[in-house]
Amino acid sequence: METHGTIAPASLDEAEAAFDRVGPTAQVVVRETAKAMDFDREEYRARVTGDVIETVRNALFAESLSVSVGTRDEFDDWRAAHERYEVVELGNPDVDRVAWHAVPFAETVLATTFQNERDAAVSTLRRNAFGRVYRDALLGEEAESDEAAAADDDDAETDDDATGADR
Repeated sequence: METHGTIAPASLDEAEAAFDRVGPTAQVVVRETAKAMDFDREEYRARVTGDVIETVRNALFAESLSVSVGTRDEFDDWRAAHERYEVVELGNPDVDRVAWHAVPFAETVLATTFQNERDAAVSTLRRNAFGRVYRDALLGEEAESDEAAAADDDDAETDDDATGADR
């Protein structure tokens, strides 16, 4: 079994602190990206909104979540040791490899199965964990208003939305 990522909050307070820590990094990433794209001040002010920075912060947080990767037997052993956790499993249950992320404060573990594409499975799992658990826990009413706005937009429905990915 192997572990990838650095954010493994045991409590909602720890998740909030980690989420807050990636905020300044999100601002720097957006600013440097805009600079690389040769945005002038006017274009920067017009295009770089709070929503843009928030989206980058969400992605940075999600992509830093700690994920365990192992065999089906290793995942089943983990589940046996954590019987109280609700299991949200994506993918085919007959596949040999599993990536999972536990959310202790929600007593939930999200898992996705894969055969060969470990990196894709880990990234998909992270987006799902953020979309299914962390988004509401960290953003609360903001997430609900974002979803309502997306529902009003005819162009908002994409394959990423269906997998719980960040907008």
